[in-house]
Amino acid sequence: MAFRAPSLARNLCRQTTSRSLITPTRSISTNPTQRDACKCCRLPTRAPARTLASLSRDICSVSPVSGRRYASTKSSAELTGESGIVGVPDITNYYTIFPQTIPAGPPPASPFSISVSDLRREFLQLQNKIHPDKYPSGDMKQHAEALSARINEAYRTLADPLQRAQYLLREWHGINVTAEDAATKHALDPETLMEVMEVQETIEEVGATREGEAEINALKVENDGRIGVCVGALAGSFDKGDIEAARKECIRLRFWYSVGEGLREWEPGNTEIRLVHGS
Repeated sequence: MAFRAPSLARNLCRQTTSRSLITPTRSISTNPTQRDACKCCRLPTRAPARTLASLSRDICSVSPVSGRRYASTKSSAELTGESGIVGVPDITNYYTIFPQTIPAGPPPASPFSISVSDLRREFLQLQNKIHPDKYPSGDMKQHAEALSARINEAYRTLADPLQRAQYLLREWHGINVTAEDAATKHALDPETLMEVMEVQETIEEVGATREGEAEINALKVENDGRIGVCVGALAGSFDKGDIEAARKECIRLRFWYSVGEGLREWEPGNTEIRLVHGS
């Protein structure tokens, strides 16, 4: 049975989990030859699929927020101490960690869009400098592990447009679209809500038919297009300093990420999509 507007709207904003829609559950290297590398160097991958029922719980899920800039908890000096670790980046925030790729800092000083290939190159260079395996057991190794974890998290966040947008809104503008009260403060606009319903109804109608796979593939292409348009609008909003517009686009993007992951996990014969955590 297809979802109708009142029930879907309620379900999409139900607060029943403490995990963010895009919070990675694990990180592995994208290089098959490096899958046994230490967890500090592993790059993010997709998390296991979830049912459509979790769409409502995940899209408006609770995400712990300190209310302060990331580096306000520990400074570079506190992480390195007297350990003698060299090549430590400025960890004031995620942007200062990557001065080669993002020298001007967050938007609007620099564009929202980031060269992921350049970011990855700088990330690997940093991890090579402070890799925990280079240091003996004890305080020095612990400091290196903490730094590696910080750099890894910064890379994962900035490499993904949705995570990057959520980070900017939260840390620079005090807007947390994944907070516990997101259901009321950051509700999805009615037009996008209807589009999400139409996708679900289409899957229910064609999922078990012979033409189902072709229809799903068409929906994937269509949804990828929505994501591309949304990311472009999001970038434009941040670059112009229009934070309210960026907030609205970020909420839309969260939904289309969920739909896209569900469509990619769809299997022939299914009459509903399964939602997974985006990467």
